[in-house]
Amino acid sequence: MAVQTAQANTFAALDTCFTAELSALIGNEPPRGLTSTRFIDLVEEVRDVLADSSLGTFQDASDDLDSAATYLTDALTEPGADQPALLARARTHLRDAIETAS
Repeated sequence: MAVQTAQANTFAALDTCFTAELSALIGNEPPRGLTSTRFIDLVEEVRDVLADSSLGTFQDASDDLDSAATYLTDALTEPGADQPALLARARTHLRDAIETAS
């Protein structure tokens, strides 16, 4: 139970840190109170929008978001995975994507 609570807290922290900026990249209002899977859906939505751009920086950001989505999904679904390491990698890719696209 402690692992699930820590995981939920980590996804909540990621939501707090990145949802507004991710939403702004695609011109949407940030959703509130995202679940872990909905946060991953948001990352994938932004990834797909940026991938459709002809701007190289947006495509690079999309690649980072693709990596972030993979790490987030693995942290959520892989039993026995090193969740703190996966979430740290996801966080790095999220930061890089936002910095690249901004």
